[in-house]
Amino acid sequence: MFDAIVNRRIDLGGLSFDVEYLDIEQLNSCALSHTYDVMKCSTALIPAIREHYRLLDSGSALGRGNGPLLVRRKGDVVPIRRIAVPGEHTTANALVGRLFPEIEERVPLLFSEIAAAVERGDYDAGVLIHEGRFVYERRSLELVADLGIEWERRMSLPLPLGSIVAASSLPADVVERVDELLHRSIEYAFAHPDISRPFIKEHAQEMVDDVIDKHIALFVNDFSLSLGVEGQKAVESLCALSLF
Repeated sequence: MFDAIVNRRIDLGGLSFDVEYLDIEQLNSCALSHTYDVMKCSTALIPAIREHYRLLDSGSALGRGNGPLLVRRKGDVVPIRRIAVPGEHTTANALVGRLFPEIEERVPLLFSEIAAAVERGDYDAGVLIHEGRFVYERRSLELVADLGIEWERRMSLPLPLGSIVAASSLPADVVERVDELLHRSIEYAFAHPDISRPFIKEHAQEMVDDVIDKHIALFVNDFSLSLGVEGQKAVESLCALSLF
């Protein structure tokens, strides 16, 4: 989504960006401390930062069949009481807390370390996001629940996972220009799917093209171009649940 902006494949219209790459929970912490002008954050965090940030129409990770996965070691029969989650303020943690309130302890862990930690037996189960949801079966892990399916079953809406927000202190015209640039950047990515491959691999956890393609197909879609009415409703429904 950001390749065409970061690598200046499109005209930025006089804007310039200093870019930093952080784990989602680091981003959430930065959102709570109002660190950046424009940033990604977990959608479930929006109610806590609404006074300082506004949601952009473009750039969201939102869709159907895209939910975090709750997994455990294959064959385990012990009750799930202690799990690893990819950050305290992530949508994944909020969802598992809402859908499985009987789980007693949710421990924040870097998302890329969760599968291995569960496989070792450090936790009864773990919540996988990003590329991890596509490769857990390569390990001795099995699916407990697809949190996206559970959300869709209850809400009949696509699941909003991550959003792009802009500081309310920015001039309105600048925010509009950033939103439009992001829309154009995503359009460019759709039109030239192979050009961004080196940029993606530079930041991906999994290097296999098949996994990368599945990841993109699931999380970058028409909702990323524009939330639209259904996307807005999905975001509002998630935020109304007071998940934290």
